[in-house]
Amino acid sequence: MAENTGKKKFSLPSSFSLLNSFKGDRAIWIIFFFLTVASLVSVFSSIGYEAVTTHRTPGNAFFRHTMFVIATYLLVIILSNFDYRRFAPASWIGYLLSVVLLIVAFVLGHEDAASGSGMGRWIRLPLVGRFQPSEFAKVVLVVYLARTLAMKKTELREWKVFRNIVLTTLLVVALIFPQNFSTAAIIAVICFVMMRIAPVDARHWRLTVIGLVAFGLLLVFLGSHFEIPYLSRANTWSSRVDKWLNFDEDELSQESMARMAVASGRFFGVGVGSTVQARLMTQANNDMIYSIIIEETGMLGGISVFLLYLFLYIRCMRVAWRCKGDFGRMTVFGLGTMIFLQACIHMSVSVGAMPVTGQTLPLISSGGTAYLCTGMAVGIIQSVAFDQQRRTENVHSKTESEEKLKQ
Repeated sequence: MAENTGKKKFSLPSSFSLLNSFKGDRAIWIIFFFLTVASLVSVFSSIGYEAVTTHRTPGNAFFRHTMFVIATYLLVIILSNFDYRRFAPASWIGYLLSVVLLIVAFVLGHEDAASGSGMGRWIRLPLVGRFQPSEFAKVVLVVYLARTLAMKKTELREWKVFRNIVLTTLLVVALIFPQNFSTAAIIAVICFVMMRIAPVDARHWRLTVIGLVAFGLLLVFLGSHFEIPYLSRANTWSSRVDKWLNFDEDELSQESMARMAVASGRFFGVGVGSTVQARLMTQANNDMIYSIIIEETGMLGGISVFLLYLFLYIRCMRVAWRCKGDFGRMTVFGLGTMIFLQACIHMSVSVGAMPVTGQTLPLISSGGTAYLCTGMAVGIIQSVAFDQQRRTENVHSKTESEEKLKQ
């Protein structure tokens, strides 16, 4: 049954109450809780280096992260109490806003290059501070694409409709690609998988994917051999792949320290708070935090974290499968896949199975925008799950009422 994706005014339901605010899938809430606890513990152990480089004390840096965790809880609670259908008409506004922010970051992001995050990734917003538009765009685009696929369900096999959807996706990808290749690739993969299961015409999908992959490789090649401003980071991407393929164990780098952390963790780990590598790694609390988790808790802890993400993805797919509407189903599928795919990429990088990508571990790595935007995704998923609960309760109530009348 398709949802009504027309414009509706946003408002909190009358049943909203802090005492009864944890709506949605209970298992997802439990997994979310364990991931945030793991975040607080692992960030507390590994945030020292960043605290020094940002002229904070470790206590202040950890307090800042704790505030983001609390804010994320509040965001998930608020979003889970909304009727998820109301996100559909708001998604196009979010899409336009994300495009504007990405353009601003693309043009003015170099002013924040001192942060070490790379030109074009961050901008500064009044009262907010550093903001990463690509993280916001990643979530918004999935919701917007789900809305479009639901509304155009009967027209998806037409080339014109497919082309317009692809162009909408590529606009965001093209704005993120120059400074954050891995995020652009994740967005593209998720969106094209969503299109495939919608489903669009398989011929259009295959030819477009093959063409885009070939074009992307061509851009990387051109950027590595010629000075093209748009492709200024192509040499960085190429060097990361080269370092991964020709790994030098004697070189002191993020990759080598991460591998040493994993190796020293063995099965039970060296103990929480006893990390050695985190004292030296510049991104121990962000891009390489999974290696620190393994160092401190061993492969037992590493496997446990992976299973949490796996169970989270399974629960998301369960919510998507049970959803009666196309918009809700596609939204949960896209957001759930986004979280799980990013987690798998981060964990693969941390253990040396992939080149460095700079992807954080969702709901565990420290960070402001990324953490809040992942919370936004979880909140939307829980909103869909809560709608299913209400439907089930209504069916049960109706059945009970009919049985009482018969009696």
